Amino acid sequence: MLRGIDVSAYQPSTYDTEGLSFVFIKATEGRSYVNPRLSAQTKRAREAGLVVGFYHFLWPGNLTAQAEYFVKHAPEKAGDILAVDWETTSEGTHATNAEKDLFIRKVKDLRPNNPVVLYCNRNYWLNVDTTSYAGDALWIADYVRAGKPRIKAKWRFHQYTDDPLDRNVADFAGVSI
Repeated sequence: MLRGIDVSAYQPSTYDTEGLSFVFIKATEGRSYVNPRLSAQTKRAREAGLVVGFYHFLWPGNLTAQAEYFVKHAPEKAGDILAVDWETTSEGTHATNAEKDLFIRKVKDLRPNNPVVLYCNRNYWLNVDTTSYAGDALWIADYVRAGKPRIKAKWRFHQYTDDPLDRNVADFAGVSI
């Protein structure tokens, strides 16, 4: 399995890339936040020759505007992976299943040359999700042994720890989705 990490403004722009094949970088959140380290973290990944993904932290409401905001700020390169981060917001709310599905479809319409995936934790996948729609692939967070998430669904990325940072594996033979 391929190894990777995901980073946000909480991590430095000079994160360690040794032994990695991919990185997911937080790009945006809602309709007003852009990761202030997005450009530098992207440059670091590209210089290291990593497969790059960008993610958007989804808030309820204004899905079309959020999708447009995300693709406006996420660097555009064919083949980069785009992900929706579907979890509980700081206000204790979350986008509905219909909103999550609409957002994925809208991003796919706006960026047809990029795979679009769903990121969520095991609880969301098993207890909140009712559609099982994950776009082009599922990125599941479950803090257990790498590559052994406790779900029955097909997954392509597994976030298995957040200590000391978010570490992931990808179920691919090579570096293309």
